[in-house]
Amino acid sequence: MKKTAFLFPGQGSQTVGMGLDFYQEYDVVREIFDMAEEISKINISKLCFKGPMEDLTQTVNLQPAVTTVNLACLTVIAKEGVTPDICAGHSLGEYSAIRASDIVSREDTFRMVFKRGELMHREAEKNKGAMHAIIGLSIDVVEEIVSEAKIEGVVAVANHNAEKQIVITGSPDPVEKASTIASSHGARSIPLKVSGAWHSDLIQGAQDEFKDFIESIPFNTPQRPTIFNVTADFEKEPDEIKSIMARQLCSPVKWYDSMCKFMAENIEIFVEVGPGKVLTGLLKKILPKDYPCQIFNVNSMKGLERFLKEIF
Repeated sequence: MKKTAFLFPGQGSQTVGMGLDFYQEYDVVREIFDMAEEISKINISKLCFKGPMEDLTQTVNLQPAVTTVNLACLTVIAKEGVTPDICAGHSLGEYSAIRASDIVSREDTFRMVFKRGELMHREAEKNKGAMHAIIGLSIDVVEEIVSEAKIEGVVAVANHNAEKQIVITGSPDPVEKASTIASSHGARSIPLKVSGAWHSDLIQGAQDEFKDFIESIPFNTPQRPTIFNVTADFEKEPDEIKSIMARQLCSPVKWYDSMCKFMAENIEIFVEVGPGKVLTGLLKKILPKDYPCQIFNVNSMKGLERFLKEIF
């Protein structure tokens, strides 16, 4: 098979109904949901299949819910005999990626994302935050704008998603200030519906506690290469991977650089494994028009069938 990358989505990809057809079709998927519910004590199947969206999007529910669906999709693909050559995940999705690379066990993946969701929710309750998407400016210009707006308080780059699609994060006033400056440079600024200032110093308390929490979780040497958000690069050492995963909470997600790294690795098949189409949408903005590849979404029986039909 051609060189294949699996990409795992994070917060923002959720939909009510996600994972239902796989749950109805596969015993192994029902087992994954049961395990996730046992660890989190949350009725994840009800949230995923029936919502309401308001409850599903609460960070403490959303992180284990999206991860459950990601790993359900991954397991179904593996059952059909397909494994990735290389993996990456966007923010929360990175936990599914390190599971796909056998760095951590399935159970520990859920323990980590549930703890992460709890801690992030707690810090968001303490510190009101905002996030805006800035469309149309380069990362260098946005970083200059953020630096200028810091006089108002906490503001930072959260995600570099595509060349000129960047998310900023922080306290509401400095984020608004940075957005106003960006607009004066000709950018579009879009406020995002989020409950906290993810990937900013406003959730530093979560990062410190999460770092202590994952000390007790066994991390293994990756069985396949994984590109990490914090570095946009590979890492083989388990202890360094732990450090990267802790730092990820308050560090920018270098997604654009990560996808450029995939191109340098000559990836021919990209598969978004999990709900929604956010990552394939970004990929189509990032890849040159003449880059030779196939792009798939596997989040339903229909998507799985199309993927298998095309590659076999």
